[in-house]
Amino acid sequence: MKPAADLEPNSYAFETRPLVKPTGFREYDARWWFGHPGSDKPPELNLLGVQALGMGLATLIARKGIGRRIAIGHDFRSYSLSIKLALAQGLMAGGAEVLDIGLALSPMAYFAQFALDAPSVAMVTASHNENGWTGVKMGCERPVTFGPDDMAALRDIVLSGAYETAKGGSYDRVEGFRERYLEEVTGGIEIGRRLKVVCACGNGTAGAFAPEALERLGCEVIPLDCELDHSFPRYNPNPEDMEMLHTMAAAVVEHGADLALGFDGDGDRCGVVDETGREIFADKIGVMLARDMAREQGGGQFVVDVKSTGLYHTDTVLQDLGARTDYFKTGHSYIKRRVRDLGATAGFEKSGHFFFGPPYGRGYDDGLLTAVAVLRMLDRNPGQTLGGLYDDLPLTFGSPTMSAHCADEVKYEVVENVVQSILEMERMGETLAGHPIAETNTVNGIRVTDDEGTWGLVRASSNKPEIVVVVESPVSEDRKRAMFEAVDSLLRRHDAVGAYNQTI
Repeated sequence: MKPAADLEPNSYAFETRPLVKPTGFREYDARWWFGHPGSDKPPELNLLGVQALGMGLATLIARKGIGRRIAIGHDFRSYSLSIKLALAQGLMAGGAEVLDIGLALSPMAYFAQFALDAPSVAMVTASHNENGWTGVKMGCERPVTFGPDDMAALRDIVLSGAYETAKGGSYDRVEGFRERYLEEVTGGIEIGRRLKVVCACGNGTAGAFAPEALERLGCEVIPLDCELDHSFPRYNPNPEDMEMLHTMAAAVVEHGADLALGFDGDGDRCGVVDETGREIFADKIGVMLARDMAREQGGGQFVVDVKSTGLYHTDTVLQDLGARTDYFKTGHSYIKRRVRDLGATAGFEKSGHFFFGPPYGRGYDDGLLTAVAVLRMLDRNPGQTLGGLYDDLPLTFGSPTMSAHCADEVKYEVVENVVQSILEMERMGETLAGHPIAETNTVNGIRVTDDEGTWGLVRASSNKPEIVVVVESPVSEDRKRAMFEAVDSLLRRHDAVGAYNQTI
């Protein structure tokens, strides 16, 4: 049966037909509004639709000739277990051997692919999205996850109802996997310094894992919002969100901590605050870690997303250490694949997704492993504080990641219009914010850089109905603001672009 794109809730059809809204299939994962009691927003997915998704995923894996074993897990939202079990039913109908690791972080599910010899993974999570959202992160080629081609193929199978059932489907509940994952992250790691660490989880799933992991590393842990509560009562568990960072900063000052580490809803991202309560954006943490790893490894290849600071190209310390950096598309699937393809030491996203290749990791994004890398960096710099390492970086004036609402159906069209406008300005020799355009990068939306190194980025969000804007200047706060106003004025030509979630 072909899934419907919309059905009336509490109707006979809703209980007997699969519902799967097409826009839920994003560039590299899937996100739908599932709903919750009291919500008046119509759902985009029902449990029958989740079963259809599972059958479609099993069909795609079979067509690709991938082994039938698949690891699955779920975050702690009130409905996530039901969604995971419905997904498992669909997978088994398609002949898959399902290995259920239970309540999990996304990196724990990625680790299961290696530990359980399962080529494929399906993690039920909507990460930091507010309660009512659900989604699935999927992959069948460890350590990478699906990109646009696989997501498009999966979408076409599901929406057309072209499932292929098969015999031999099975289900196995894997016991004790939480302990195996924590040992993977912390085993054999020795941190000589006794560090006092604020561990902020925003009431997300990481609260069931992160405090214990940090304690195993010898840290004195100050837990902050580590109780699981899917309503996210204090703030959104998103280390890019300034409210979370402000809360972490206040806790550092209150407790006299050495740093704060904040984890997102499914534990694959990490945000950092230094000992003074200063909020350090993840792209700058990446520069610090790249310096540290390049010293240890004698150079190295790094991959960063287009939202990240320009320091990866201009920092003389990285240049002198022989580090090389490639700017690539934003998105955990893209950076993960790029790290693998280039054999990179690590990849860094401004969102806090960090990917560590050998000898530091297996190539997937893991917030707890990021915390380990930060602690090891401090341990290798005795007598130095995190703030001191940050102050060693060249000064830049950067914005947070700003997101303006724009419907999924039109956001790519709006961004393409901005791209063409800026490229035409470049072709005609026009200025942007009063300065000549020196460089444009269109690998993901457009990143435009002027003759002084001030840059602005406009791209469509891959998992939410939003357009993302980031700006940075090595010159001044005023030049940063001028660049923001310039790119924002291009967006404001379109009525579909709404207000920002935060601004400079």
